[in-house]
Order: sequence, then structure tokens, then C-alpha cells
Amino acid sequence: MSGQDGGYLARHLLSLGYTVVGTTRGAAEGLPDNLVRLGIGSRVSMVRLDPHSTDHVVAVLDRLCPDELYMLSGQSSVGRSFDDPLGTFQDNAGACVAVLEALRRHPKVHAFFAGSSECFGNTDVPADCRTRFAPLSPYGTSKSFAFWQVATYRAAYGLHVSTGILFSHESPLRRAGFVTPRIISGAVRIAAGVEERLTLGPLYPVRDWGWAPEFVEAMHLMVRAETPSDQIIATGRSVSLEYFVERVFAAVGLDWRDHVDVRPERERHTNIARSLADVTQTRDRLGWVASMDVDAVVDRLVECERKGDTG
Repeated sequence: MSGQDGGYLARHLLSLGYTVVGTTRGAAEGLPDNLVRLGIGSRVSMVRLDPHSTDHVVAVLDRLCPDELYMLSGQSSVGRSFDDPLGTFQDNAGACVAVLEALRRHPKVHAFFAGSSECFGNTDVPADCRTRFAPLSPYGTSKSFAFWQVATYRAAYGLHVSTGILFSHESPLRRAGFVTPRIISGAVRIAAGVEERLTLGPLYPVRDWGWAPEFVEAMHLMVRAETPSDQIIATGRSVSLEYFVERVFAAVGLDWRDHVDVRPERERHTNIARSLADVTQTRDRLGWVASMDVDAVVDRLVECERKGDTG
């Protein structure tokens, strides 16, 4: 519940009249900051949950009797996964299996599992759910394992479990450790005269950037679908990081080339060069299409950064 997706999903479900319960791994000391920033902290209950323990997950499900479950927790940093591959696997793959085992005892619960475009590695053509996985990081490998476990439990036990393969998605709640918040914050601060330069790694990677508050709507549609299935959650338009940087600086009235230092030595040798998404199946089966592409996302991010808004 502490990430951007959990906050926006909670807000979306509350708007639909849901009772929302979030989970935390530690003692429930205060609310996650994202819920406070979204102004929904008083409307969300928090309970402690160890996602690695099937027995603990079962106990929580026994107590709450939920209709829906959204598995969004895990280690989400590709870079950190190289420093702690075992911990990443335990968080993303081990916890997934523990929750799936708990769902075997609660088969009426409809569940969504957050997947990742990192499973595909480089994509020469837009990827759909039939595209071969070729991950280039421990993170991508862990999410690939989780994806196939969800598919296995769905087929073997008839569970209503689905994986949404999420491509890059942004919001004001995106954690500062990722490159896109650094770009947004840096450009706005440079335009305001607070900073002078922004240093980035290579700008050639191509990504599909969407808007997180929209993506959570697709998650909900997947859980509510009559038949469970895996889907691509993306905009269907990919651009280079250089384009993203150019658009951000243009939005604040600057030429990025006058303010950005590119350091090729910052490149990770297993960095994905091209990440392309085919959203045809998602559109046809869910009726969901992202309304905001990268240009709209950039404009909204810059606006929110300047106003201190949460989108």
C-alpha cells in the first residue's frame, strides 16, 4: 500500500464505494505517506501482513473475507535486484507463491498480481502476453517466475487470478529513486533558478510511459472480469528517454541540451534498450485504453511538481 499504485488503487476503489483494507509488513505505526498525500488516510484501514507466510495470509483472509485481493507488494528496483538477488526473488516470487497457496483456501477471492515489462527484456516488436520472456535482471527473472506461478495456479486450481504486465507508469507519488522523478524535479528546479545542471546516464533507452492513476483502473477491470486472464497494461506508444527529457524541459521553457550532462559510464550493461507494448488484447477484452500518452503524462507531472499536487 506504500507505493504509487496502492495509493491510487485505494482512491479508485473508494470512489466506487469499496471498503478498502491495506497491508503493511511491520507494526502499523501511522499511515503510508501516499494515503495521507491523497487525502484518503482516514478512509483506509491498515492491517499487518507477512506476504511470505501462507498461514499468516490465510489468517488475514479468514478475518477480512475480502472479495478482491491486489498483490502489489515486492522489491521494485531493477538496480537493487543486482545487489540483493535472493531478497528480490523472495519478495517477488516467494511471496507470490505464498499468497497463491492462501488463495487455494479462499478460492472465491478474485486476485490481481502486478507483473512487469522487465520480463520481456528487449522487444524488437511490441510485446503481448504470448511474447517470449527474456529478462535481463534478477528483478525481471523474479517477476517472470511469479507470472508463471499465477498462470499455473489458475490452470491447476481454477482460481480467479490474473497478472497485469505493467509497463512504465508515472505519477507524483513515484518514488524519488527512479530516474523520471529526478528529471521532473531537476527541470522544475533549474527553471526556478534553484539548480543549474542535471546529470543523467545514457538517453537511448526506449520505454512506454503511462499514467499510474489510469493503470489502476485496468487492474480493477481485470479482477472484475468474468474470466481471469493476463493482460498488458501500457499506452502502446514508446519513446526514448531523450524524448522524455526533451519534453520535460520544453514544458518548463528550456532546451535540455543547455542543462543536462549525459554520462554514458552510468550505463548498466544489462539495461533494456527497447520496451514496446501491444495493447490490442487489453483493449479488446477489457475495453480499456490509456487516454494519456507520454506527452500528456509529462505535462501533468510538470504541473503537479510545480503545484505540489498528487494528480
